[in-house]
Amino acid sequence: MTNSMSTKFAVITEKFIAEVHEREIPALKDDQVLVKVNACNLCTSEYGVWDGARLGKQPLPMAFGHEYSGVIVNMGSKVKGFDVGDTIGVGYDWCGECDFCKEGKTSQCPHRGIMNIASDDGYYGNFGCGEYVVKTYRALCKMDPSVDPSEAAFVEPAGTVVEGLRKLRVVKGETIVVIGAGTMGILNALIAREMGCRVILTEMMPKKIQTAREYGFDVVDVSKTDPVKAVKTLTKEKGADAVVVAVGATSANNQALEMIKQIDGRILLFAAGYPAPEMNIDSNTIHYRKMELLGTFSADIDDFQYAADLISEKKIDVSKLVEKKFSLKDVQSAFEAATVPGAYRVSIVF
Repeated sequence: MTNSMSTKFAVITEKFIAEVHEREIPALKDDQVLVKVNACNLCTSEYGVWDGARLGKQPLPMAFGHEYSGVIVNMGSKVKGFDVGDTIGVGYDWCGECDFCKEGKTSQCPHRGIMNIASDDGYYGNFGCGEYVVKTYRALCKMDPSVDPSEAAFVEPAGTVVEGLRKLRVVKGETIVVIGAGTMGILNALIAREMGCRVILTEMMPKKIQTAREYGFDVVDVSKTDPVKAVKTLTKEKGADAVVVAVGATSANNQALEMIKQIDGRILLFAAGYPAPEMNIDSNTIHYRKMELLGTFSADIDDFQYAADLISEKKIDVSKLVEKKFSLKDVQSAFEAATVPGAYRVSIVF
């Protein structure tokens, strides 16, 4: 199916440089849709490429954008469950045919899309930060059209949180500590609370502490209080049932080890860091304390749809996590704003 249209889109061309380019929209395959993008949020992984922290891990030029929302304006003949005019959020591509997909483990699909393979016109990435984008329908999640587009774009990061908390097996009534009140820390806290948990956040930046408190969480100011002692006090010396480490830092990893309860405590290593953080623990300690150390990355389509429903049904409020909004032509300024310490999500709106 041909489109005979062009689209403007954002590209990271080199360190500290983001530009707007234009290309012809690719012809739709039978299982693809054409999305008119309403908003695309800048992810940490993307501004890590822009500022050089992750250069070498991602080829350039990078036509970035995976946290976006929009409206379907055209679709192929084999698209199921969607109609032109539907408002959507986006997860990850999956084929629907491999063993992983048939088991519901769509994040492990070998055909989900590879960021280091160039498009026919020489770009790497998802092209989500553009006026229009072509996407396989299986990656989409329906959204309430009344949701602010920048908030609807949180389906992808919120989906990865759902995946992690499910793996952590959080149970209603448990006490969960989240280390770090950045975007992903707040999302972990919001969704854990929606799942029925008591949540304690630890943070040192005043702005993030204020945001966490505005959301109604118990917050430990790490700049004034020993976080481990504070968690023990808040849990009557029991310790947390589980800790989510939402910052990539050795100190955070080691704090988590001391915050969990003595027996059967669980730690979810949600965040990566560069260089890679370490953890000071031996296998005997894990053995005798019956401790669980869990990793998480990516998400399955069920996680993304769960996240989309949470946002659409106003069960979580992500509005405070939208830092600033920019137009596409100001994408360079958007990256500059996104890399300010303490910034939440910066959104490109169309």
